Amino acid sequence: MYILLMGPPGAGKGTQAANLVKEFGIPHISTGDMFRAAVKEGTELGKQAKACMDAGKLVPDEITIGIVRERLAKQDCAKGFILDGFPRTVEQADALQKILEELSITLTRVVDISVPNASLIERAVGRRICKSCGATYHIKFNPTKSEGVCDDCGGELYQRADDTEETMSNRLSVYDAQTKPLIDYYKKAGLYSLIDGSQEIGKVFSDVVESLKK
Repeated sequence: MYILLMGPPGAGKGTQAANLVKEFGIPHISTGDMFRAAVKEGTELGKQAKACMDAGKLVPDEITIGIVRERLAKQDCAKGFILDGFPRTVEQADALQKILEELSITLTRVVDISVPNASLIERAVGRRICKSCGATYHIKFNPTKSEGVCDDCGGELYQRADDTEETMSNRLSVYDAQTKPLIDYYKKAGLYSLIDGSQEIGKVFSDVVESLKK
């Protein structure tokens, strides 16, 4: 089961990826995880990526693509993976296709978890995190018993600096502009499935699994 997972920030990709890992026993691979692993392992590409990140620069495509190639070639990906956060452009999608052909892998499905922007902004703005244990709450959807106090450890809750309406709106605008060409790319390939991510978590997961059977 070779799955490409798409969706805007806050759409619940992490939750659904965790469920897919349990269901199929395949690794969830995010771009961030790949970078961190390559840096930790001290690979040549990892060193180059670290130098870019330390300098506050974007990691160039050729380094990113090389790190993806190294990661997907590892033994734990032989029977499948859930790729999250890559590709972000049509050029990267072309590069991914070449990598998969080199590894004799065929994508099973491109799953796009979609949630209206207004809902994503509401999710982000209302999110609160415990300073002590990291537990996550929401002032509307998952409030604590006592306002501003963690139910688990009694720690103080805070709002992340980037969980504002303006920041989230900007992030979503960038995401929409980036991914529109990708959606068309994978529709043409006959691999694209759109999932309504505003439903209950279990229903989203069942729709994702159903899409993988197509």
